Amino acid sequence: MSNFKLMVQGTTSDAGKSVMVAGLCRVLARKGIKVAPFKPQNMALNSAVTPDGGEIGRAQAVQAQACNLPLSVHMNPVLLKPNTDTGAQIIIRGKAIEDMDAVSYHSFKPQLLEMVLESFEILGKDTQARLVEGAGSPAEVNLRQHDIANMGFALAANTPVVIVADIDRGGVFAHLYGTYDLLSADEKKLIKGFIINRFRGDVSLLESGLTWLTEKTGVPVLGVVPYLHGLYLEAEDAINQQQLDDDCQFKIVVPGLPRISNHTDFDALRLHPGVDLCFVKPGDPLPAADLIILPGSKNVRGDLKALRDRGWDKQIARHLRFGGKIIGICGGYQMLGLCIDDPHGIESEAGQCDGLGYLNISTTLEKCKTLKQINGELSLNGNVYPVKGYEIHAGVSKVYERQSITLGKDSNAYADGALCPNDQVLGTYLHGVFDEPLACNALLNWAGYKPNKAQDMTSLREDNLNRLADSLEQSLDLNLLFDGLEGFKA
Repeated sequence: MSNFKLMVQGTTSDAGKSVMVAGLCRVLARKGIKVAPFKPQNMALNSAVTPDGGEIGRAQAVQAQACNLPLSVHMNPVLLKPNTDTGAQIIIRGKAIEDMDAVSYHSFKPQLLEMVLESFEILGKDTQARLVEGAGSPAEVNLRQHDIANMGFALAANTPVVIVADIDRGGVFAHLYGTYDLLSADEKKLIKGFIINRFRGDVSLLESGLTWLTEKTGVPVLGVVPYLHGLYLEAEDAINQQQLDDDCQFKIVVPGLPRISNHTDFDALRLHPGVDLCFVKPGDPLPAADLIILPGSKNVRGDLKALRDRGWDKQIARHLRFGGKIIGICGGYQMLGLCIDDPHGIESEAGQCDGLGYLNISTTLEKCKTLKQINGELSLNGNVYPVKGYEIHAGVSKVYERQSITLGKDSNAYADGALCPNDQVLGTYLHGVFDEPLACNALLNWAGYKPNKAQDMTSLREDNLNRLADSLEQSLDLNLLFDGLEGFKA
């Protein structure tokens, strides 16, 4: 196997690093090259579960799909899940080890570099190429010491780097030149090229700027990627408010909790024909809706307090009095119960609080987190539908009333969730419960909507990965980008 490696860094967060790596992975995979994605350190509340019960960033799960590979904890050996403004849960090779504040973690990072490099080498043992995603920007000079996410990793792994900038935000030449200028001499030697992302218009209008940038830096511009309208790939963290269908008959509201996690659960609904889904910002009242969904949370008791502080608990009660329906997923499911007990201080200070009281369950947060993939059947009110997804939670819930959903198949089947006696409130631990069309329509039907069709999320991801790869093949100098990769020719 050849040992090609390339790192994609960005001038800012959301410059397009995750998308670029996913698209380039699909370009190589379509040419029969075995490629793997890698991100040394990720900070995200959207995560995915590996087959062996580990936890990695959601973006690496999408990139693995682009490579046609199963998920591995080595694709994202360090994952940080913020649970306060200054602290995060530290997940190493898929397993949570402890919570740390920012200062403590900064001091801890030097111990992680060897492990990160080892995971990178493990991925390289049976692949021809590894594509690495950076985090944030390499120009954060205050974070350069002990860096394992950007140039610190690139230098340690001797990995060439391309830098991506988002022209749609403006200031693209200042971003690229300024980032390059802030790098050390050794770091500059690793820069293989620049990529300009999300361009609208005639590329010829950029020619003078591209020439100037190359003359000033000596680094080539590898291409200008057009703005791809309606491109869907699951977000790392930022909530996408875009609604792609204006013919919406059914209103769904999701309260935007401070520590909302795995909000990609709602992409299938956001893209569903006839459904209007919105995330409500802090300070805004919950609008009239047919269905309210309480999302997952990295700090359930803290987010429940925030929900009450904003008066959303009273608006939820009013919604139910008017006959509306509620679904809670994971942390949202726990909030709907009688109480939440965190005796070990797993997510915040140790203690207990009352839940909203709509489901007859009680939840205790345990030190050992549940992490498992689900591929089986969803049984709801006597009907069965195929379902895929994952569970990722510290809470163990004791259910005192009938359970609403059965997951798994045959001898592996088990009860999950709860349904209140008046059939208005439902809860489940299953992330991805809306991704399979039949299951999604069944839940919408339970909530009062009779849809004709639903979005097949697996097919949608595949279509968009191929669309992205097509665009990159047309807009980038791939022979220069992949120079040194044995067997590659654009």
